[in-house]
Amino acid sequence: MYGKMEWLDLTVPDAGKILDFYQEVIGWDRTVVNMGDYDDFCVMAPGEEMPAAGICHARGGNADIPPVWIPYFTVKDLDASVLSCEQRGGACLTPVKKMGAKSRYIFIKDPAGAVCALFEKG
Repeated sequence: MYGKMEWLDLTVPDAGKILDFYQEVIGWDRTVVNMGDYDDFCVMAPGEEMPAAGICHARGGNADIPPVWIPYFTVKDLDASVLSCEQRGGACLTPVKKMGAKSRYIFIKDPAGAVCALFEKG
């Protein structure tokens, strides 16, 4: 299925501090996602097991992601969507990145300047 919001991510310099903020303001629970040298976080409504979003450090492969809540929208063909984005006045903010074994994504900016990610499930 494509054309829906798949995920919501926030990437910031200090994910722990921002996680604490949202846990206090919204009441989210969290799980830890070990990234090797540091931990990122998945957040979910209290008592829920399914994550609602991610809060990540702006490090490594995430260093070039702007510090805004970014929705990930599923697309049928990532390469075709990237081409369409560029032809219609949008811009690619990152190269295409891999997620897991087969999925791919890219961050784009639309002609109005709004940022989102295009996500192709593998």
